[in-house]
Amino acid sequence: MSDETIFILLFMIATVVSIAVRRLSIPYTVALVLAGLLLGLAHVFHPPHLTKALLFSVFLPGLLFEAAFHINFEQFWRNRLTIVSLAVPGVIAATALTTVILTPVADALDYVQNFSWRYALVFGALIAATDPIAVVALFRELGAPKRLGILIEGESLLNDGTGIVFFTLSLSVATGIHTTAGSLAFAFFEIVGFALLIGGVIGLGVSQVTKQINDPMIEITLTTIAAYGSFVAAEHFGYSGVIATVTAGMVCGNYGARVGMSPSTRLAIESFWEYVAFALNSIVFLLIGFEVHISDLVASWQMILVAYFAVTVGRALVIFGVSSLLKTSRERIPWSWSVILTWGGLRGALPMVLALSLPRTFPHRDLLVTMTFGVVIISILVHGLTVSRFLKWLGIVTGGEARETYEFLKAKLRAAHAALSDIEQLERGRFKEEGVLSELQKEYEVMIRRDEEALGSMKIDRKQLRMEELQRARRQLLLAERKHLLEAFHQGMLSQRAYDRLLEDVDARLLQLETGEDEKES
Repeated sequence: MSDETIFILLFMIATVVSIAVRRLSIPYTVALVLAGLLLGLAHVFHPPHLTKALLFSVFLPGLLFEAAFHINFEQFWRNRLTIVSLAVPGVIAATALTTVILTPVADALDYVQNFSWRYALVFGALIAATDPIAVVALFRELGAPKRLGILIEGESLLNDGTGIVFFTLSLSVATGIHTTAGSLAFAFFEIVGFALLIGGVIGLGVSQVTKQINDPMIEITLTTIAAYGSFVAAEHFGYSGVIATVTAGMVCGNYGARVGMSPSTRLAIESFWEYVAFALNSIVFLLIGFEVHISDLVASWQMILVAYFAVTVGRALVIFGVSSLLKTSRERIPWSWSVILTWGGLRGALPMVLALSLPRTFPHRDLLVTMTFGVVIISILVHGLTVSRFLKWLGIVTGGEARETYEFLKAKLRAAHAALSDIEQLERGRFKEEGVLSELQKEYEVMIRRDEEALGSMKIDRKQLRMEELQRARRQLLLAERKHLLEAFHQGMLSQRAYDRLLEDVDARLLQLETGEDEKES
C-alpha cells in the first residue's frame, strides 16, 4: 500500500472516530488510541512508525505552537511560580522519585536482572513529560475553571522541553560519561536559555513583519515559519526546539496578534492553527495505538504496573508538595485541583518516541520501551476516561441536562426581553401599522411568562447557581477595576509604586475568585 493511500486512510479513520465520539461520552484522543489499537491487532495496514524524526519534524512544532499561541500570557505570568515549579524542579523531583520507587521493586522481580538506578533514572526522565490534550478538551467542554486549564497546559508546554533536556542528561549519566552536578546544571540552563532567546527573537521578528502587512495568507505562512523555524534553528545549534517553539508561539499569540493582526486575520490564523492541531493530534494518537503490541504488554504486565505506580505516586508527591509550598502565596492551589493535576498528567507520544530513540545497545532497552508504552496506554485509557468523573465528584464542575436547560432558558429570556426593548423603541418611532406592535408585544410576553414558569419549576441547585452568577459578576467587576487602574496609570494619575500595589491586590482577589476559595471563606 502506498504512503499516499495510508495517509488518506488515517484521515478517514480519524474522521469516522470524530463523528462517532459525538455520540459517546469519551474524549476524542482516547477513542483514537483505541481505534489504533484495534486496527493494529487486525493488521489491516501498516502505517509509518512514530519515530523521533517524524515527531520532531512534523508533529511537535505544530502542536506546541498552536497551544502556546492560544495561551494568555497574562494568565500564564500570574501563575508563573506554580507552572515553573512543576515544569523544572517538579520534573527533577518526579524523575528522582520514580527512580527511587522503581529500582528496588524491579530488582525484586525474578525475570529482571541487573536493573540499576541508572536505567530507572532514564525511564523516569523520559516518562516525565505530560500530554494533557484530552484533559484540556474536557475542561473546556465541562466548564472547568480557566486557571486550572492554564496550570495543566502551561506545565505541559514547559515540561516537554525540560523533560527532553533531562532525558538527554540522564542518558549521559547512565552511559557512564563523567559529569558533575555543576556541569549538568550549566548544560540545562544553556540549553533552555539559548532556546528562549532563539524563540523570542524569531517570534518578535515575525510579529514585526506582520505589523507591516495585512494579508491573512502571508501572515499564516509567517506563523508557520515561526513554529517550525524556531524548532529547527534551536535544534540545529544543540538547544531545545520545544522551548524555542513555545516561546515563539507565546510571543506571536500575545504580542504579534495584538499589535500586528487585524481581527479578520486573527480569525483566519486561529482557524488555521486549530485545524492543524486537530489534524496532527488525529494522526499522532492513531499512530500511538498502532505502535503498541498487546502481546509485549501482557508479557511484562508486572513491570508495567510497577512503573505506572512509581510514576503516579511520584507525580502525586510533587503536585501535593508544590501545593503545600504555595499554600500561603498568591498562587495557592485548592487540594481538589491537586488531585486533578495529579490524575490529569496523561502521557502521550513524546515519552514513546524518547524510549524508541534509545540506542539499540542500551541495556534493558526493550523492557524500557515496553514499560513506557504500557504506562502511556494506561494513562490515556484509564485517566482519560475517568478524569471527568473526578471533576464532578470533587465539585470542580457541575453539569447535566438540567444545567443545560437552565442556561438555555436564561439565554432565551434575555433575548426575549431584548426584543421587547426593541418593540418599545419602534413605538417611540411611530411605527405606522396600527396594532402590529401590540400583537408582537403580547406574543413575547406570553413566551416570557411560559419560560419563567418553566425556569421556576426546575429542580436545580439554586444556591449553587446563585454562587456561580455572583462569581461571574465579581470577576467582571474586578476586571473593570483592573482596567480603570491601567487607564489611571497611563494618564499619570497613579505612581508606578501605587499602581503595582493596587494591581497586586486586584490580581490576588481575582486569583482567589478563580480558585473558588472566596466562596469557602464566606
